[in-house]
Amino acid sequence: MECPTPEAADHAAEITWLLPDLGLKLTRFRPRSRHSRPGPSTLTAVHIERETRSWTTTDLLLGLEIQDRGRARITHAAEFATAVATGALRLSEADYALHTVHRTLDEITRHRDLNQWLAYRGIFEIW
Repeated sequence: MECPTPEAADHAAEITWLLPDLGLKLTRFRPRSRHSRPGPSTLTAVHIERETRSWTTTDLLLGLEIQDRGRARITHAAEFATAVATGALRLSEADYALHTVHRTLDEITRHRDLNQWLAYRGIFEIW
């Protein structure tokens, strides 16, 4: 799914792919200028419910930020911890998010690149 971002100064659109079998949402921002370097990609743990005519997602907050051809790092840990502490996220959702993000971090680290990891998972050059 691609959504225009007219108020953003540095990017023209947000591109999001749902990866239901992996429990992830992959987001990348398309720069306004073709000469600009791409920003980081973000993988966020999500719960995805697929129905015949629609998909519903629940953002589980915890995620990874991956620079283009760079290392992955865990993001939104503080927001995740707050959501768990206040009960906004159920413990089962928190456990699922932790497992999903750490498994993905391990796999991306082994493949050394987001695109190589996507290929390993059978997803080829989606950008």
